[in-house]
Amino acid sequence: MDADKLPLRRKRQAEGDEGDVAVKERSSEGSRLESCLDQPEDSDGVHEVVKYTPSTLPAKHYDADTTEPISCGLETMDELLSWKRSEANPFNVAAVSLARREPPLASSPRRTLVSHDMMGGYLDDRVLYPSRQQSTTEVQHRSSLLVYSKAVGSGWGQDHPEISLKLKRKLGTDAEAPYAFYHWQYIDIFNYFTHKMVTIPPAMWTNAAHKHGVVVIGTFITEWSDGAVKCEAFLKDEESYRAVADKLVQISHYYGFDGWLVNIENTLSEVAVKNTPLFLRYLTDQMHERMPGSLVLWYDSVIEKGCFSMLATDSSPTTTWTEQNLEWMAGYSGVEGRKADVYIGVDVFARGKVVGGMFETNKVHAVNDRVCLFMKKRRTSLTVRTLHRHWRSFASTTYSTAIFAPGWVYEAHDDKTEFRKNQDKFWALLSDHLYVHRPASPLPFISSFCQGFGKAFYWRGQREEKRGWFNLSTQEIQPLYYHTELEGQGWLRSRGCPEDAWNGGCSLLLEGLIPATHTSPFCAKVFSLNVPLASKTLVALIYKPSAGITISLELKTTDASLCTHLNAEDVKLCLLRSLAEGDQLASHFSQLCGNLNPDGWIVRCSQLELSGCALREVCFSIQRDGVPQDTPFTCRVGEIMLLDVASMQVPPEKVKGLCIYDVVWLHGAGTSPDSPSTHLHLNATLRWDYPPELVRHFRVYWRRLRGPVPQVPEGHLTLVGRAYSNLFRITELAVPEPGNVLELVVEPVTREGFLVPESHWGRRRFSYKEEAQ
Repeated sequence: MDADKLPLRRKRQAEGDEGDVAVKERSSEGSRLESCLDQPEDSDGVHEVVKYTPSTLPAKHYDADTTEPISCGLETMDELLSWKRSEANPFNVAAVSLARREPPLASSPRRTLVSHDMMGGYLDDRVLYPSRQQSTTEVQHRSSLLVYSKAVGSGWGQDHPEISLKLKRKLGTDAEAPYAFYHWQYIDIFNYFTHKMVTIPPAMWTNAAHKHGVVVIGTFITEWSDGAVKCEAFLKDEESYRAVADKLVQISHYYGFDGWLVNIENTLSEVAVKNTPLFLRYLTDQMHERMPGSLVLWYDSVIEKGCFSMLATDSSPTTTWTEQNLEWMAGYSGVEGRKADVYIGVDVFARGKVVGGMFETNKVHAVNDRVCLFMKKRRTSLTVRTLHRHWRSFASTTYSTAIFAPGWVYEAHDDKTEFRKNQDKFWALLSDHLYVHRPASPLPFISSFCQGFGKAFYWRGQREEKRGWFNLSTQEIQPLYYHTELEGQGWLRSRGCPEDAWNGGCSLLLEGLIPATHTSPFCAKVFSLNVPLASKTLVALIYKPSAGITISLELKTTDASLCTHLNAEDVKLCLLRSLAEGDQLASHFSQLCGNLNPDGWIVRCSQLELSGCALREVCFSIQRDGVPQDTPFTCRVGEIMLLDVASMQVPPEKVKGLCIYDVVWLHGAGTSPDSPSTHLHLNATLRWDYPPELVRHFRVYWRRLRGPVPQVPEGHLTLVGRAYSNLFRITELAVPEPGNVLELVVEPVTREGFLVPESHWGRRRFSYKEEAQ
């Protein structure tokens, strides 16, 4: 709820009221959905009576003030053992399934795991599928409101410390430069880590990782004396540890992430030590049975009473190691044949006596490589496997690597606007040691390079919202980011740039200097892929080049049957020629997209006709125009699309079954604390049916249809926000006073950006009136 409503809240609470909140009374998520599904599409709509009663939305899943869906973990054994699907949070269910990539996790000889461990977790990513993006100025306004409420009241903020905590969380990361991760091509496994007993990854992280083929795992952790008590309770016998494991399996399956990191950091009794491997084996077996391809990782962290064999789990990371430890492990039979399952961990904060860390994290790979040579000399088969993909290994006998707390690039630097620069530098230092994984999903292949946050939100080159925002579900397939030196003191860099974009929050900026001595074109590689091509493929490119250069797109392909064992000579270069203006295919593409209104952007379409080929690389050829001279240049790439021409003839789907439930009414102050006006605010959940694999997102609108005064015309559609699943929470929408009829509308935005006829949008009328006195 906006801070300008807080003084009203304080007054009502002082009078013993629960607050000016109304909600439809329903007992559970199941009953609410049942009511939702009972709303026939051809009915007169949904009718509501505005009531002011305490909210029945579960506080652990919805913000108490705004009713925004939030992500959280579980802190007690009672919470875990009483967990039920019917009481879970539907907004935290991942909307993206795990994409294919090359090489797949199972065949990776050396992997990389990232454990995010960022400032305690559940920060800006705590709000799930935000219906509207919150700007920095809004956060500052809420903070000033808290000061105002303290001035007019007697210690209101002190009486409600949870509001102060909320404001601190909002201010914990800058809205225009939050912490995000986008170097997915280098890693295999992503672990969302907090110090709650059960950490459930926020859906936006799972969505972003899955788009890139990266496995996501939650965390089950016990620590300190409280952790010891928990362990003694659930590891006392088979029935107890199976009950815990069964709940962990159910949670992972419901929310759509891929497994668990198990981390016990406390003392254990002899009985608990004996039952721990049995618990791990049971959990691993049940995860594999319920979710094929899932993972359970055991973090080697027990601080007393011995350690456990990794044979019970899929893999085992450790941060307590030395080079001598690794050499000793070369001859240890317990890891024989499982070289990729042992993860050598590095703490990026470099806490304690560790190898590497900070901008020297790459040193851990040098040690790993020395051990590899040592083992080769001994002719010892060293085995390693855990989580996360590989480094570019020159031998198959090295360990995998786990990188803990790479958020150091954000957390340890005061200037958050330098975050992209610091993160790109960190991963560039590691890139020579890491595998570059290739997306391998079938067409269409589309990316507008959005990293999931930005200073503004752009749609088709137009700025729709000028405010900082963060939602990793918007992140699209990421390109290669790098800086390379050219002969003659030239250079080339690729980076994400939020100053302008085609769709989302940033574009790909290629920039550099062409030296006078460099007369031939040079290639800027943007993507490494393994995407099967159709017999006829449309290639669409949207870009803005600087003056004085010529840009052309180069695609490198190979026979699809060779994709798992390529040599350099197997890859062929395809130079694309643009389709002429008026070409039938280009005209059809333009008709499907509607008026693009590029505003300085160049839209170029080409057709590729190949049979049985796979796309391996996407590059830009950059050449100077005119006489040889040192030429600085930029090329802003807004979007690239590769489409199967045959798919362009498929008619769009319709949005079906739009329903409205979990309605909450708020009656608060206007836009400032001293405003005499009041507004009625609607909060509600929308749900509908639509194939999720066909859309980029949904646009949710509202308008006034009619009211008590017939002379007032219908309103125009107004954008409420964007949804990245078939579920959306409207929060704090200012609506006319009771007695009006609204229309709520859902427009699907296809992955290709093709227009969907309004007849295919979802619509539902919504009327409401005051409760009879």
